[in-house]
Amino acid sequence: MNVQKCHDHAIARAVVLAGCTALVLSLTGTGAQAQPRDVARQTLGAGDGWGAYGTGTTGGAAADAEHVYTVTTWEQFRAALKDGGSAPKIIKVKGMIDAVSEGCDAFAAEGYDFQKYLAAYDPAVWGHDKPVSGEQEDLRAASAANQDKAIKANVPANTTIIGVGKGSGILGGSLQIKGVDNVIVRNLTFEAPVDCFPQWDPTDDNKTGAWNSEYDGMVVYGSTHVWVDHNTLTDGRYPDSSLPSYFGKVFQQHDGLLDVVRGSNHVTVSWNSFKDHDKTMLIGNSDSATADDTGKLKVTLHHNRFEGIVERAPRVRFGQVDSYNNHFVVTKGQKWGYVFGIGKESRLVAEHNAFTLAQGISPAKILKKWSEAPVTANGNVVGGKAVDLIAVHNAEIPGETLQSGAGWTPTLRAGVDPAKAVPGIVGARAGAGRLC
Repeated sequence: MNVQKCHDHAIARAVVLAGCTALVLSLTGTGAQAQPRDVARQTLGAGDGWGAYGTGTTGGAAADAEHVYTVTTWEQFRAALKDGGSAPKIIKVKGMIDAVSEGCDAFAAEGYDFQKYLAAYDPAVWGHDKPVSGEQEDLRAASAANQDKAIKANVPANTTIIGVGKGSGILGGSLQIKGVDNVIVRNLTFEAPVDCFPQWDPTDDNKTGAWNSEYDGMVVYGSTHVWVDHNTLTDGRYPDSSLPSYFGKVFQQHDGLLDVVRGSNHVTVSWNSFKDHDKTMLIGNSDSATADDTGKLKVTLHHNRFEGIVERAPRVRFGQVDSYNNHFVVTKGQKWGYVFGIGKESRLVAEHNAFTLAQGISPAKILKKWSEAPVTANGNVVGGKAVDLIAVHNAEIPGETLQSGAGWTPTLRAGVDPAKAVPGIVGARAGAGRLC
């Protein structure tokens, strides 16, 4: 490991800046807060979303020289995470580091054979009435356990993880921000993990069967004060369109890109690019998680760009979620389900967002009702024109009538751009490699 001893939100309203300038202030709407010139020590600005609530989010800004690391491999990265426990630390990722550099075969348990797996659990042989079991399923599970151990990286409290320059990131790894407080993740490209060993469930999908996969690019689980900023999250080299089918179902090898679950709270997700993925983001992962999630899952999403996304951008349960100034792009011919999923006891506020929909796609599908819960949706534009998302949804999908009015008003916003200006602003600034 190479141990080095060692906001950009100041955008003029409705003006796209060409490239980064030497910004040293983070504007909060009520004043200016000095920020260090070293971006690795920048903290979330006051008032910038739910992540700024209470003690705010500072990550590893206070790290001493002994706890500043530059890593170039997955092994170095995981070692740096472990070193020093929860003492403030900064981990700089240089270049693209690969969690699966040896390929899927390196994880396979002795005796596992995918062709034998297919033969054993072919619906013509196994049917659709019971879950799979037996030797090949046991070996698949053992192989999956090997991958799980290898590709997950546990992030401790008081940590900043930041990419160096414009070409740094993580291939096939899964960040586990679990049971900790005060984490910052910035300026990284994440290529979503590929599950090498999906499980066939013959009883799924109304007993027609489905392949079920594990591993999110990033999971915030039971954690507080997290800032995810200026990252690119994508399926990258392995889009769903490249996946084969077995038993008449896509051999799904992806799960989510970024999930916030199990009592997590006070999270800001800003200036990221989410690209070419199916089930993108869950905020709350189960209707049965009432004890963990009630009164929590407070998340802000602003100035993010979503393109080629099928659904869950996000799907919300329980949380007070503020989604503003995001740009959602649905292209011609892509598979698409919805943007915002309205789930159990959710209180979503979706305001001043921009939607660019391919010709023939109705904005009625932007909202999807899963459970009875109110939603606020004001000031949004579709193709540059103001659209009442709730009204158009209720008119075209009367069987899923939505209630208007989430019952709360967001106050933690870093500054709201006009919705019509959002595509230009976000298009120029969101994603990895665009951090001032």
